[in-house]
Amino acid sequence: MDEEYSEETIERFQDPEYTGEIKEADATGKAGNPSCGDVLQISLKIENGVIKKARFKTYGCMAAIASSDELCEMLEGKTIEEAEEITGEDISQELGELPPVKHHCSILGTEALQNALENYRKK
Repeated sequence: MDEEYSEETIERFQDPEYTGEIKEADATGKAGNPSCGDVLQISLKIENGVIKKARFKTYGCMAAIASSDELCEMLEGKTIEEAEEITGEDISQELGELPPVKHHCSILGTEALQNALENYRKK
């Protein structure tokens, strides 16, 4: 494994807890990064304005998978408004800092989240 990755990032990559897709999700969103080929889909179950469950499907590198898993953990139990405040930097810090060249992976998650919440509001 790359020595630039924190232990937390490596553990989340090797054993992600939040993978999958929520059947009958209240919100779904996708985001992709054409320069590296990473693609993320996030699905959310929302009750009374609170995110009860978050799952992801990611095609990407170690940082993309670990960032997606971290984001889903951060989302569960948060209100929609609190979720909207999560930044790529927040995700990176929770992972023990991603290498600078991989910071875009944490931003990918926030873009997918914003798309999911935008779709949710349109329903």
